Amino acid sequence: MDSRYLRSLIAVADSGSIADAARAEGLTAAAVSQRIQALERELGFELLSRAGHAAKATEACIALLPRARRIVSEVALLAGDADDEGLTGTLRIGAISTALTGMLPGVLQTLTRQAPGVRPVIVPGTSRSLHQALLAGEIDAAILVRPPFELPRTLHARLLRQEELILLARRRLRGDAAALLQAQPYIRYDPSAWGGRPAQRYLDDQGLRPTLLCDLDALETIAMLVADGVGVSLVPHWNGIEKLAAGCRMEPLEGAGGGLYRRDIILLTPAQGARPNMLRLLAEAIPAG
Repeated sequence: MDSRYLRSLIAVADSGSIADAARAEGLTAAAVSQRIQALERELGFELLSRAGHAAKATEACIALLPRARRIVSEVALLAGDADDEGLTGTLRIGAISTALTGMLPGVLQTLTRQAPGVRPVIVPGTSRSLHQALLAGEIDAAILVRPPFELPRTLHARLLRQEELILLARRRLRGDAAALLQAQPYIRYDPSAWGGRPAQRYLDDQGLRPTLLCDLDALETIAMLVADGVGVSLVPHWNGIEKLAAGCRMEPLEGAGGGLYRRDIILLTPAQGARPNMLRLLAEAIPAG
């Protein structure tokens, strides 16, 4: 059985679409379909139920997916087994969007320069989804917002940045944070997102009830909307915000000291991962602070 076929099956099951899986795999939809059909012939049962453009995993497929994921993961480790230093093979790094555009480009340059045999694969996602992917063994490391709960001992967290909450508003607008939040439409960093909780906590503590325009779990989009004069927002001061928010005020909030209104960005890795030397180099490549 070809592990590449299993990888394609996993991609279809995760995306719910042969076309989406094909794009992710860099293949044609026909090639992915042929791989699935070959697996179905070999296993003797259907793996997907197809309806229009959607492809849903059958009950039998769902039952074998955990083992298929383990097989694909073990195959990916083979190249590294022949390397005494453990610096050959794929390293799957999950990252939230602000890390993708902020710290990760420089990190990847450093990592690949120090270990040319490492092939980083970047997996974008929310903090919640990346945390779940790491627990499931689908990625090897994640750069995300620290979860609002105690981490299990099976995971190791390293603090990378502490991003203080700031007011983001067009520079031409007059008034302090409280006045602007009351007078202008409020673009809210989604409070259900881990990184959005400090902003909501600040509003609650200050007794502020701004006029809500919309909720977004996309800081780059929030910054661009504020820069276009759509409204104001409370966001963490992440690395790279200046490029998106030209012409905007980025003011620390009065009474927001003591670290109560910030998000912590961490590197989360398994306490005992399959690629310890790669993970060590990754951690060393990320500048803290």
